Amino acid sequence: MKFFIDTANLSQIKEAHDMGVLDGVTTNPSLMAKEGITGHDNIINHYKAICEITDGDVSAEVIATTFDEIVTEGEALAKLHKRIVVKVPMIKDGVKAIKYFTSKGIKTNCTLVFSAGQALLAAKAGATYVSPFIGRLDDISTDGLTLIEDIRTIYDNYGYTTQILAASVRHSMHIVECAKLGADVVTAPLSVIAGLLKHPLTDNGLAQFLADYAKAAAK
Repeated sequence: MKFFIDTANLSQIKEAHDMGVLDGVTTNPSLMAKEGITGHDNIINHYKAICEITDGDVSAEVIATTFDEIVTEGEALAKLHKRIVVKVPMIKDGVKAIKYFTSKGIKTNCTLVFSAGQALLAAKAGATYVSPFIGRLDDISTDGLTLIEDIRTIYDNYGYTTQILAASVRHSMHIVECAKLGADVVTAPLSVIAGLLKHPLTDNGLAQFLADYAKAAAK
């Protein structure tokens, strides 16, 4: 399973890269604003900076909601760097645009997916990635992981090559469960990815090893 980091923070992206686990980046206008990145030119330059850190795909989200505007904005984003994947919302004109981008060889990430039917439409249109938001489903007392399982079944039934990119990941067990269900990619904040490192028995074991070494060295 690929690990993407969901952020616009360059230092966090670099840290994930240096850990050796970074396969790509997802970001959006909200994450840009959180880092104080505002204004069209600054956002464009920030996308370029992200692409220089990672060796993997970088999802850049369109703001437009009509077909012509999505195409215009998406084509401009795709020209920024070979790693850019155009992130398109799951709406009628978005699906239409995904079909267009696919015909032009432009990678796409269909975002804001909350049902298996939406994921099926995205795959039919040729999306490179589909992003089911599992955490937001959990927030409304719906099992987001069941959606991952349903999409996996449908894609496997028909041989769709669209990659399942589990998004809105809230905790480390989400990552583990998505891996068990066969998600192709998970995107999460650095803190959630780093959470996989943690286990009290590891901490206790290391502390014991170091204590025993200190005793032995003192003799």
